[in-house]
Amino acid sequence: MSEMVGEIVTLILMAFALGMDAFSVGLGMGMYKLRLRKIFNIGITIGLFHVWMPLLGLVAGKFLSEKFGTFATFIGGFLLVLLGVQMVWSTLKKGEEKVISPIGFGLLLFALSVSLDSFSVGLTLGIYGAKTIMVILCFGIMATVQTWAGLLLGRKMQGWVGSYSEAIGGAILLAFGLKLLVPFW
Repeated sequence: MSEMVGEIVTLILMAFALGMDAFSVGLGMGMYKLRLRKIFNIGITIGLFHVWMPLLGLVAGKFLSEKFGTFATFIGGFLLVLLGVQMVWSTLKKGEEKVISPIGFGLLLFALSVSLDSFSVGLTLGIYGAKTIMVILCFGIMATVQTWAGLLLGRKMQGWVGSYSEAIGGAILLAFGLKLLVPFW
């Protein structure tokens, strides 16, 4: 029982970390003064992408785990570290990012860009044999809620908060990746 609770807490933390990307970009996109209906649709779209991308990663990860065992575990931890470092590094870069318009193809591009990292995490979780339903529910719900929160806060706040939230998400993923790699040292 306590092992299952630990797994759920871990998945919620990972989902939170992955959703920070959608939250931070949502803050910038919220400056468009979007209608509540559009904000609802954007959140649902991001949530669905955060279901399908880790699901694809889980399937690929389970396949790799069966074929490559311990080596796949090392790769999974390494991917989380790499993803966490990339998220923190992108926060430190001072260049201005162009915000994608949240309409039509732009919305799909936005959803794909903020959910690509969930594919990598899904790959890692597949290697470790995580429960698929718990993963996709946690990731989908958390991404949807964080997107809504980012868009709504973006209507009220300046864009500077977004970069800090992405750094926090990156630090969480980096910590999980290092935790997975510790047995290899």
